[in-house]
Amino acid sequence: MPEMTPARIEHVNITISDPAATAAVLGTLFGWTIRWQGPAMDQGHTIHVGTDENYLALYRPRRSPDGDAVRYCKRGALNQIGLVVDDLDAAETQDRAAGYTPHNHADYEPGRRFYFDGDDGVEYEIGSYAA
Repeated sequence: MPEMTPARIEHVNITISDPAATAAVLGTLFGWTIRWQGPAMDQGHTIHVGTDENYLALYRPRRSPDGDAVRYCKRGALNQIGLVVDDLDAAETQDRAAGYTPHNHADYEPGRRFYFDGDDGVEYEIGSYAA
């Protein structure tokens, strides 16, 4: 059997209440751009924000007649999104300036990190492997 090239993560799809607002914040914090946006499954809307190689698919489901969101439910739950930056201190400064509160700072192999809670309860882990 031929040896396979390791897989890489292209995107993660998360349900979010306001894809445009979240895409704007992620663009500001991480220098990401909107790759695509448009209609999505079950009359929802999605924005792909990230880099040329990987992105987050920010999905907003349609609303039911009573105003509740129709959920894109899966059994597994998203616990956090881990991102790597070159300058952890600059990233933390940007996060604070955007109104987020970094917490749970740690320094263990393979590098330093902190966390912040973004919109819709999504937790982000920001790490740096710089020496």
